Amino acid sequence: MSTGAPPLVLHVIHHLVTGGMENGLVNLIEHMPARAFRHAVACIEDYSEFRQRIRRSDVDVIALHRSRVGVWGVRREIFRLCRRLRPAIVHTRNTSGLDALLPARAAGVRRCIHGEHGWDVMDLRGESRKQIFLRRLHSPMVDRYVTVSQDLRRYLIDRVGIAPSRIEQIYNGVDNLRFTPPVDDRRRTQLPHPLADAAPIVIGTVGRARPVKDQGTLLRAFAEITKRRPDLRESLRLVIVGTGPSFDELKALARALEIDQCTSLPGACTNIPEVMQALDIFVLPSLNEGISNTILEAMASGLPVVATAVGGNVEIVEDGKWGRLFPPRDVSRLASLIEEYVDQPALRANHGSAARAAAASRFGLESMVQKYQALYESVLLVAPVRRAGSASGLLRARTAPPRGVDADGPAPTGPAAKPGGPSTLC
Repeated sequence: MSTGAPPLVLHVIHHLVTGGMENGLVNLIEHMPARAFRHAVACIEDYSEFRQRIRRSDVDVIALHRSRVGVWGVRREIFRLCRRLRPAIVHTRNTSGLDALLPARAAGVRRCIHGEHGWDVMDLRGESRKQIFLRRLHSPMVDRYVTVSQDLRRYLIDRVGIAPSRIEQIYNGVDNLRFTPPVDDRRRTQLPHPLADAAPIVIGTVGRARPVKDQGTLLRAFAEITKRRPDLRESLRLVIVGTGPSFDELKALARALEIDQCTSLPGACTNIPEVMQALDIFVLPSLNEGISNTILEAMASGLPVVATAVGGNVEIVEDGKWGRLFPPRDVSRLASLIEEYVDQPALRANHGSAARAAAASRFGLESMVQKYQALYESVLLVAPVRRAGSASGLLRARTAPPRGVDADGPAPTGPAAKPGGPSTLC
C-alpha cells in the first residue's frame, strides 16, 4: 500500500449477484468517501454482470470458485490475497464469509468484522446447531459484529453467545433520491405488457425467486381475491419481478390458478425505481428477512407495504401507519389486507405518504454509510485484542463439533446461507 493511501477494507461475500445484501455492499462502496477507505471484494463463489454496478475504478473484485476448488482451496487463496493486498480490515458476511477469517488472521490481518444479514429457508428460526457451532468456533477471530436488524442481534447474543458490546446494529439505507414517488401519469409505461394498460391498481413484489421469498403465497392470495370478487378481475394486476430457482414453478402456479392473464413475471429488471413508481401496493411475503431493501425502496417510492411479520420486517413496517403485517403463509389474511387497500384509495395514499416520510427520516442511505465508516474507523483506533482461540489456536482446537457437524468449513445453510437476505433487482 502506498504511503498516505486510505486503509483498505476487503469485503468477503458469497457471490456478487443481484440481491439485497449485494446491493447494500455496492451502495456502501459507491457512497463512502474515497478519501476515507479503499475497497476490494472477494467472492467465495463468483460474480455476475451485477459487478458493473461498482463504478469506482479502484475496486478489485475477485472470484474464488469454492464449488470448484473446495473450502481449503478458498482458504489458501484468501491467505494469498491478504498477503498481497494487506487489508487493514477484513469484513466478512454471513455463513460463507466465515471461511475467510482463519486465513485472514494467519496472513496477518489485525482487524476483522463479521456481518449477519438474513436467514435461510432451511433455518428460518436460527436453530441449526451446526450454524451456531460454526459461529461460536469463529468468534475469537472477530473484533466486531454488525447486524442489519435487532432480530439478528438477539440471535448472536442469545443463541451464539456473543457479548452485546461486540455487536453494532446498522439498518440498511435506501437512496431517497433514486427511489421517489411518481410525478406524472406516465408511470405505467415502465411495466411489461400486459400491465402497461389502464389497470387502475397494480400489486407487486420484487425479489429473488427463491423458496424463502414465498411469492407463491402472493399468487394464491391474488387468486383468492379475484375468485371471491369477480368485479376486481378486470381492474387488478399483479407483477412479480425477479428470477431464480423458483421462477418456473411460480409461472406454472399462476397458470394453475388461472390468473396468468392478469399476472406478469418478467424476470429480472434493471429499472426497479421506475417499476416501484408503477405500483400501487407493495407486498413482501417472505418466510423470514433480515432487513428488506425492497421494503425500504417501496417505502421511499411512496407505497403502502404489506409484509410478513417476521425478522426485521416488524422493525421497519409500523402496522397500521404505513403498512400492514400478516403471518407467513397466511393466504386469506394477505388477501384481506390487499382488499382493504384496493377498496380504500385514501388509506393507500395516507400510508404511502407516511412510508415515504419514514424512509427519508429513519432509513436514509447517507446515515447507513456514515455508521459503517464510523465502525471501520473505531475498529482501527482500538488495539487488536488477542482472544483465546485465535488463528493459531483454532488450528489446534480440541473443541469437538456437535454430533453430525462437519467442522471443515461453513456449509451453505443456516442464517443467510444464500448470503443475501432481501433481494433487490437494481
